[in-house]
Amino acid sequence: MRMGRLPFLNRAAELGRLRKRLRARSASLAVLYGRRRCGKSRLVQEVLRSLPGVYFLADQRESPLQRRALAREIARLIPGFDRVEYPGWDELFERLRADAPRGMVLALDELPFLVERAPELPSILQKHVDSVRTPLHLILCGSSQRMMLGLTLDASAPLYGRAQELMRILPLGIEEIPRAFRVRGADACLRLYAFYGGVPRYWELAREERDALAALERHVFDPLGVLHREPERLLADDLRDQVQAASVLSLVGQGCHRSSEIAGRLGVPATSLSRPLARLVELGFLAREVPFGASPRDSKKSLYRVADPFLRLWYRFVQPNASRLEAGGLTDVMRDVRGELEQHVGEIWEQLVRERLPRLEIAGRRFEAGARWWGGGLDGKPLELDVVASAVGDPGTLLVGEAKLRCSAREVERALASLARKSAQCPALQGKTIHHVVFAANAERARSVVTAEDIVASATARPRPATRRPRA
Repeated sequence: MRMGRLPFLNRAAELGRLRKRLRARSASLAVLYGRRRCGKSRLVQEVLRSLPGVYFLADQRESPLQRRALAREIARLIPGFDRVEYPGWDELFERLRADAPRGMVLALDELPFLVERAPELPSILQKHVDSVRTPLHLILCGSSQRMMLGLTLDASAPLYGRAQELMRILPLGIEEIPRAFRVRGADACLRLYAFYGGVPRYWELAREERDALAALERHVFDPLGVLHREPERLLADDLRDQVQAASVLSLVGQGCHRSSEIAGRLGVPATSLSRPLARLVELGFLAREVPFGASPRDSKKSLYRVADPFLRLWYRFVQPNASRLEAGGLTDVMRDVRGELEQHVGEIWEQLVRERLPRLEIAGRRFEAGARWWGGGLDGKPLELDVVASAVGDPGTLLVGEAKLRCSAREVERALASLARKSAQCPALQGKTIHHVVFAANAERARSVVTAEDIVASATARPRPATRRPRA
């Protein structure tokens, strides 16, 4: 691949909202938060291209050094601003409000670093946000979701209730991969997404190598790679008890999906994991699933999975081989895991199908997001279904699907027949009108088949007809 810097991708909605807010006459506060490397800084820099503003990236130095650095950046817009030594943050912001040109935007990136050294800073910012004299537009960014939400959503926090825009910047979708990597085949897009998820910085690194596997080897599996210890950095941003979180993610990534099983492996009561698991779900590290039709509160039926494709790959393949990799066994590890990567891609495909269902039109209908179903069939035998979803506005009509990476025309017919048999045995489907669909990533488009091409193209505003009318 070996391409240059990643283009600015698909943040049109966020960009539009920020520009509208920051062009208002009154003072404004916009808060951006989310996992590192997802493009918060790039979004802010794009906003400032069309506005008079100052961008400042904080670090972990002491406050006097940070103030001097910020003053130098402000001096690019207000000449002479850095000729004064500011004894505190309040004095710096007083001067800024006095001299700032109308409509000026100040963007403070990685705000948690500043607050760690100056806990009084949120109160000082509150005073200047509330001031009606020389209104100032502020953008506050941070990768520590815990701290950013605490600073803005905690009722006791000085900045509580003052943000006019509060944006969680999430990873991008698979539909951006063709433009990012200049690839056309939907199968190639799926593999790239399964390896790197939707994190722009990971994509930028992957673009430097000849193919997706070479990028994995260089940046993820190699102990010298930029992303080899990436999960540790992500956990450090958001969690005080990183050991417990890393242990839970490791177990889930290696196949422990029930809280009771996780607790047993850790040697702790299952009840003690309720809050840690909920926290990992809230932060986007884990996803919690219940069977289709079950109450979301039914903890006994809950299963957990690593939510992000990249993190799922890391906990499944990199961490278990850490000792071998450190001992110089990179070539052997890559040979051993190469065959298992297809199963990982298949799991991500199944996840994508369930998530993207609302963007597709199937059998002339639109459906809610899908869920799995598992449990005992009417014949008493264990039963699993990959995808079950209700039609929008019609809970009596369901879509039941099976997800496969590859599927020939003959296999499609066999899969549809199997789905019909399973549906007849599933207690949750009795008395419903059912559409059976095969989701085959790499297959010809045909009746009752949805392909990776349909999923990749599903970002359009209008639902995309994904199949001919399937068999009911």
